[in-house]
Amino acid sequence: MKNSFKLSIFLLFITCYQVFAQTHVLNAKIQQIVASKHAKVGIAIKGPGIKDTLFINGDQHFPLQSVFKFHVALAILSQVDQGKFSMSQKINITKKDLLPDLYSPIRDRYPNGVNLPLSEILAYTVSQSDNIGCDILLRMIGGPEFVEKYCNSIGIQDVSIKINEEEQQSNWNAQFKNWTTPKAANEILELFYMNKNNLLSKKSYQFIWKVMRETKTGEGRLRGQLPTKTIVAHKTGSSGTNKQGITAAVNDIGVVFLPAGAHYFISVFVTESTENAATNEKIIADINKAAWDYFNGSNSF
Repeated sequence: MKNSFKLSIFLLFITCYQVFAQTHVLNAKIQQIVASKHAKVGIAIKGPGIKDTLFINGDQHFPLQSVFKFHVALAILSQVDQGKFSMSQKINITKKDLLPDLYSPIRDRYPNGVNLPLSEILAYTVSQSDNIGCDILLRMIGGPEFVEKYCNSIGIQDVSIKINEEEQQSNWNAQFKNWTTPKAANEILELFYMNKNNLLSKKSYQFIWKVMRETKTGEGRLRGQLPTKTIVAHKTGSSGTNKQGITAAVNDIGVVFLPAGAHYFISVFVTESTENAATNEKIIADINKAAWDYFNGSNSF
């Protein structure tokens, strides 16, 4: 009996050591990627099976920028599921709504205004990161505060959503009012993908999953170095660069699928960067490629 107990403890120790050692190797590789970069990088990765979770600056605050449109979409869909909105209901977008200084494929396509179903505005907002569409959605549900309270209600505490896109894009310092941690970003991704506690109805879940997979922004980030047909459901966020050459946010969070069908969650935030745009995106691509190789059993690990 004693020998059996000792053997069990030994095997548990070996298993824990192996998982830690493997994670340590991935961590070391990622540290090499970021070490020479003039930027602060926050990372959360949660792999399949028994693979350990990895955090770098996981509890620190990073500006969300357009990543928060994912949070907005979940909040809207929760209201749809409660019958307060319908995906087919038409929303009147007037010419007055089409502010000239905000990025908006909706405005580019309909410069004189348009009536669009809620489903289409949601798709524009998440898949193409439409700022005007986002602010229309926020007005529908009572503002950014509603989205923050919704996130808190489903267990996501380390998130601050205080302002809309119009304010976020109008003032450099304002963008820092909307923040999250890499850990919290991964947590909301997992809540969504696993549909824990029936977060969304089947119809709403399938809708947002399709939109996340079809996201057209930031192709050089999480998707950047992966095989072409890899399934990546993600949401990006980006800031401008100020006169001092500092970029506040180049972000991407998502669910990435491996060839055998397993998946992992990854959230990467780049802030306080004096690197150029291509380098900032490559930081994210390099980190995700390291995670992909690790979870895919690459010989490099």
